Amino acid sequence: MDASAATAAAAPPGAASFSYLAVFSNCPLVSAVLAFAIAQSIKVFTTWYKENRWDAKQLIGSGGMPSSHSATVTALAVAIGMQEGFASSLFATAAVFASVVMYDAFGVRLHAGKQAEVLNQIVYELPSEHPLAETRPLRELLGHTPPQVFAGGVLGFVVATFTAMIAGLGS
Repeated sequence: MDASAATAAAAPPGAASFSYLAVFSNCPLVSAVLAFAIAQSIKVFTTWYKENRWDAKQLIGSGGMPSSHSATVTALAVAIGMQEGFASSLFATAAVFASVVMYDAFGVRLHAGKQAEVLNQIVYELPSEHPLAETRPLRELLGHTPPQVFAGGVLGFVVATFTAMIAGLGS
């Protein structure tokens, strides 16, 4: 008997064997990561379309169309719903989590970005001898508009639905 067979024989019945590759069969996780990657990739193309320039920083930046935060949490919640059932407490938890993240994206973070814009303008207008005149500008693109959040939610729903169909969930 080799070592792996001895380990499997010693494991309690029903215990799952450990494998790093098992993460790829986790439909909610795969859906969320895929939705995030697609949303961030789309931002590169929307920047090119609007500004006629390629900006690879959009792959890791926040803000913009569509909201990757919304896409990620929506994909997670929908995939959990398809896997565990939409009446499960796990789906309820994911749905509340998604709602909070999406509200934060177009509420708190959007207004923080607008405040940063005003503060940057104030610092820009300071006389050069003022101690804050050389302060590095604050990031202004923090949050999302409601259409960006909605588009991210739709993207997350579509990605989770297709991922679940490929994984054979919901049938």
